[in-house]
Amino acid sequence: MAHIIQTGLWRWVKTTGLEHFELVRIPREWMLRGTILVSGESGPAEARYEVVCDDAWNTKRAQVSLRDGTVERVLRVTVEDGKWYLNGHVNDSVTECTDIDLEWSPSTNTLPIRRLHLAVGERSGPVLAAWVRFPSLTLQPLLQEYERISDRVYRYKSRGGEFVAEIAVDEEGLVVTYDGLWQRAVVMPDA
Repeated sequence: MAHIIQTGLWRWVKTTGLEHFELVRIPREWMLRGTILVSGESGPAEARYEVVCDDAWNTKRAQVSLRDGTVERVLRVTVEDGKWYLNGHVNDSVTECTDIDLEWSPSTNTLPIRRLHLAVGERSGPVLAAWVRFPSLTLQPLLQEYERISDRVYRYKSRGGEFVAEIAVDEEGLVVTYDGLWQRAVVMPDA
């Protein structure tokens, strides 16, 4: 039986957009799910996602749908025995990846934060994520690194240090602020 641990709302700081998200506990699994509404270059878009991980926060499967204009596309990802499948076909470009990362959402930063259990001052070293690009819904590898700089703040780097941001999280490892990109507007723990 699924149990919602937390639900909330993020707003994009630099563009018009909101995301409703939920952290859900399922027997022997964790799920992140949400709905993202943005005003993009080609007009408004709506993305919905579910990311399911095992107890240790390893990605097992994900589904992302995107509707922009009159077109809706769906991306289904599964991970089995270290192989990543994209809509049922092996995707060799992300074989070495550990996590899935949704470009339009801060929710998936929770996966490595929870999985790595970094101590304050500790760095993750290189972590390879399968990066879901929006609005194309393509999957590509993205090299990342996390450093825990205080109890609830991490320094995130990607693309060899080209992108650096500080991420503040709550007790669940969910983003509160993401360095000028996202700001949590509302949070509701399960009653």
